[in-house]
Amino acid sequence: MRILITGITGFVGSHLTEYALSRGDVEVFGTVRWRSRLENIEHLLDRVHLVDCDLRDAAAVRKTLDDVRPDYIFHLAAQSYVPTSWKAPAETLTTNIISQLNVLEALRDLGLQARMHVAGSSEEYGLVFEHETPITEENPLRPLSPYAVSKVAQDMLAFQYHRSYGIHVVRTRAFNHEGPRRGHVFVTSNFARQIAEIEKGKKSPVIEVGNLNARRDFTDVRDMVKAYWLALEKGEAGEVYNIGSGRVFSIREVLDMLLSYTEREIEIRPVPERMRPSDVELLVCDCGKFRGITGWNPDIPFEKTLRDTLDYWRERV
Repeated sequence: MRILITGITGFVGSHLTEYALSRGDVEVFGTVRWRSRLENIEHLLDRVHLVDCDLRDAAAVRKTLDDVRPDYIFHLAAQSYVPTSWKAPAETLTTNIISQLNVLEALRDLGLQARMHVAGSSEEYGLVFEHETPITEENPLRPLSPYAVSKVAQDMLAFQYHRSYGIHVVRTRAFNHEGPRRGHVFVTSNFARQIAEIEKGKKSPVIEVGNLNARRDFTDVRDMVKAYWLALEKGEAGEVYNIGSGRVFSIREVLDMLLSYTEREIEIRPVPERMRPSDVELLVCDCGKFRGITGWNPDIPFEKTLRDTLDYWRERV
């Protein structure tokens, strides 16, 4: 089987690559750009095929798909950091929507029978009221950031291409997923990195924080990539599936758990620049639809996810 992973060098892409290779009889291709950082997949470079392709370039995308002829496509590449989308909304929308459009158009034009996974986000739900939880796929989409708007567009574009052209696209709306290799700008990884820097004496014993009251549904990335695989293996074309643990923690609870893994005394300091213009206060997943067709359940406790993330940064700072 030949699989193509866009965003192979990223956090999720690297873990998905590991999982795909562990299955055996899988040939993995991944898109990169000239400035892509390879540290997340350095240990895998002799086992994967990297393809230089700017996904915003329609001709380059068509050539890549024509050369690779994949059976599965996992479309992960995106501008995925919510705060950046406030500062660069046009770039976020262009990168996320046009890149996916080019992949769909190439599939249509070439007549490939590949199965395509589109990685959406729980951020699409945005403004959620307490009585609307846990969130099912039927919840209204009320996005609260340019990033979330771009993911709604990707979601709907995938649906439209399935209905209009019969392309085998499965959409997922993943709730928060964390673990080793998570970019340091994301909240759990950022806290872990700050703690590791404090332990090494590279930072004063103060952790800067934003909104600690937001509550999120957390899953380990290593469980999430198994779900992505199952989505293409067992999911119905055109359908959308929530993926999450159904277990909610406030950001404050996450920080307290990480602080319990260090012996250092650390001050918590809120800073205005870490606050968002509008924040999603509650995201909790109803994963029943996905579990019903796949039998998937997360295996890794969130406590292990946080310990592994902290240990990852302890090895690197």
